[in-house]
Amino acid sequence: MSNVMEPRPAATVMLVRDGDTGFEVLMLKRNLNSDFVGGAYVFPGGGVDALDASPGAEVLVEGLIDAEASMRLSITSGGLAYYVACLRELFEEAGLLLARGTNGEYVRFDDPEVHERFTTHRRAVNGSERRFLDIVAEEGLRLDLTALEYYAHWVTPVGPPRRYDTRFFVALAPQYQVAAHDAGETIADEWVRPSDALERHHAGELEMIFPTIRNLEAIAHLPHAAAVLEHARQKQDILRIEPKFLTVDGEVTIVMPGDPGWTN
Repeated sequence: MSNVMEPRPAATVMLVRDGDTGFEVLMLKRNLNSDFVGGAYVFPGGGVDALDASPGAEVLVEGLIDAEASMRLSITSGGLAYYVACLRELFEEAGLLLARGTNGEYVRFDDPEVHERFTTHRRAVNGSERRFLDIVAEEGLRLDLTALEYYAHWVTPVGPPRRYDTRFFVALAPQYQVAAHDAGETIADEWVRPSDALERHHAGELEMIFPTIRNLEAIAHLPHAAAVLEHARQKQDILRIEPKFLTVDGEVTIVMPGDPGWTN
């Protein structure tokens, strides 16, 4: 019997916006005491929960049905759950909500009363007092799955105590909302140009894990936020990437398919 830890399904989003000197991506710093990549800067995201795949979720979304979402992710079923998980985690970790009201417009937090109400909602969800989908229903909202463009598929290498089978998405930051870390799982938030994040990482200032680095490298050359989404839309046959750990002369390194030392 194999004792290899099976990866947990997960979803994450590279949220982008245009800045004065180029587009920026939202990054959150993981709590230093986190079991998984503590202290690292990551994109908002996390594991797929059972409720993300529930019938109740299907009636609170717009733009995609499970068959369409699954086709995009190249799986037979259950694709909708990744999209719902992505938007749920974005709300829990960054306080942002890609959802539309009955007027067809995104929910806005520039009204102090609305902002306070959703801040209370978020606190209750993060405290396990309420469920995210119940709040979406109560507020008369629908999660906008068309806001997410599927971008990449990474699997944690064999070895770590926690492994994730993660779908990466990209999305435009909503207007009239302000990102804020949750002061629990994440302890800082920052909008940063991908090229600047990579430079700071190489300088030892910004800790990041391998998939984060590779995805930032893949979009850093693009001119603006809309180009990032268009780049994602043009991608076809997104491959499942599962690196491996390789020890050479006592040093542990990560190898990708095609790298020296890679074996199937």
